[in-house]
Amino acid sequence: MSKHKTDKAARVPKRLYNAELERLQIELVEMQQWVISEGARVLVLFEGRDAAGKGGAIKRVVQYLNPRHARVVALSRPSKRERGQWYFQRYIERLPTAGEIVLMDRSWYNRAGVERVMGFTSEEDYLRFLHQVPIIERVLIEDGIILIKYWFSVSDEEQQSRFASRLEDPMRRWKLSPTDLESILRWEDYSRAKDEMFEATDTAESPWWTIESDDKRAARLNAISHLLSSVPYKRLEPEAVTIPDRPVADDYERPPREQFHYVPDIAAELSNHKRK
Repeated sequence: MSKHKTDKAARVPKRLYNAELERLQIELVEMQQWVISEGARVLVLFEGRDAAGKGGAIKRVVQYLNPRHARVVALSRPSKRERGQWYFQRYIERLPTAGEIVLMDRSWYNRAGVERVMGFTSEEDYLRFLHQVPIIERVLIEDGIILIKYWFSVSDEEQQSRFASRLEDPMRRWKLSPTDLESILRWEDYSRAKDEMFEATDTAESPWWTIESDDKRAARLNAISHLLSSVPYKRLEPEAVTIPDRPVADDYERPPREQFHYVPDIAAELSNHKRK
């Protein structure tokens, strides 16, 4: 994979990004209503380089969706029991049911990526995986699941910059794992692994869709726009809802406030301090 750099001057302006993101998120809510109504099943796989922006894109997709019908799956390392299972088993258990959208923050493709590069899987298991994946995905699609696969691509320079920013950010420091840092030293190994994976699994019925993500704003807009275009939804007219008038209180008398426990009003203290 060639190294590339996105012109930072050409990045999407924040004002335009916020306006378009809001429009797309409204469309996502309408799409979800169709998914629920039709009993459709949508499965979206998010893969790509470390620090490529997968998590941020997923966050914007689900931000306003009904959590009862949308799930994010981000599995940790397999347990001892799971290591004894068929490799795909723990992923199959988390597939969407009727009326549900499932977004996988990394998926079964771990075997062709980090497991392959870091030596966590045998050559035999790796080759078996490449053979089975197109079969598994064909079965899912034949059964009616809408399967979409995204690969987030980021330049080595931008990845390095994002790692450095995480190091200085106490709220994102947890995102820097030893495996993430190792990916810097194994950049070319990951490139070769990705190429091999695409060659075996980028099929006509289940293609990979690449998203250039040096510009996070552009990547999020492009991902959501494409996701919407990949689901054949129709806008449904919402049911008419009438908010009733609140009835007049009768003989109910609220107990004294002193009987209840309230959290300290830190917000009020901050407001009072600001006015001084």
